[in-house]
Amino acid sequence: MHSSEHQLQQRIQELEAELAASRAELQEFTYTVSHDLRAPLRHLVSFARLLEEEAGAQLTGESADFLRTITASADHMGVLLDALTALSRLGAVQAMPSAVELAPLVESCVREVQAGFAARTVAVTVDVPAPLEVLADEAIVRQALTQVLANAFKFTAKVAEPVISVSVHQGPEGKVQLRVEDNGAGFNPAMQDKLFKVFGRLHSAKQFPGLGMGLLTAQRLLAKVGATISLMPREQGGALACLSFPQAKK
Repeated sequence: MHSSEHQLQQRIQELEAELAASRAELQEFTYTVSHDLRAPLRHLVSFARLLEEEAGAQLTGESADFLRTITASADHMGVLLDALTALSRLGAVQAMPSAVELAPLVESCVREVQAGFAARTVAVTVDVPAPLEVLADEAIVRQALTQVLANAFKFTAKVAEPVISVSVHQGPEGKVQLRVEDNGAGFNPAMQDKLFKVFGRLHSAKQFPGLGMGLLTAQRLLAKVGATISLMPREQGGALACLSFPQAKK
């Protein structure tokens, strides 16, 4: 190996080591922050509820509203800390890439998400040829796809006739694209930079529930198997999520 090639290889290894160290440091920081904030938060919630029990009957008007706001906000902070903790643990998830057949996995995920929205009628179409295998980790694909499907169900809640379609397309460089389209609320393209950020919400919590962590979680999990995820608004309304995987070698 020539000296220049050896230096380049050494530099690449150094950069990879620095990146791994930075990721580990960020993961530890996130976990530490979320863990250390829990003690004062528990005190805040406990004493707010004690105050409500002891003096709640004496509080009227705005004073009672203030106390309820304190309790509700503290509870919400606990939910946010849980989400941060879960996000920090993604770095420890071990991927086991192998050939994953898409059709049965997609059907299973659709059934699982439909069961969670059993009170609603949503027209779901699935067009995934069999056999078709991608190089991925089945557990990771399941978690990411379930999150994307759940978003599609959630954001079609205010549509009179919700429709969701799941299909497969050939992407660039031999990639397999799994597309999930819906005719729901969609989003403003100008806000697209918020999609894959911590607590990145494109709609208010009053419009649609959630923390804005699902897409970021899916993105980080898919990256472990060389897959990507993107989301774009559809011209006719709704959104198109595209999960792109390397195709398994035959």
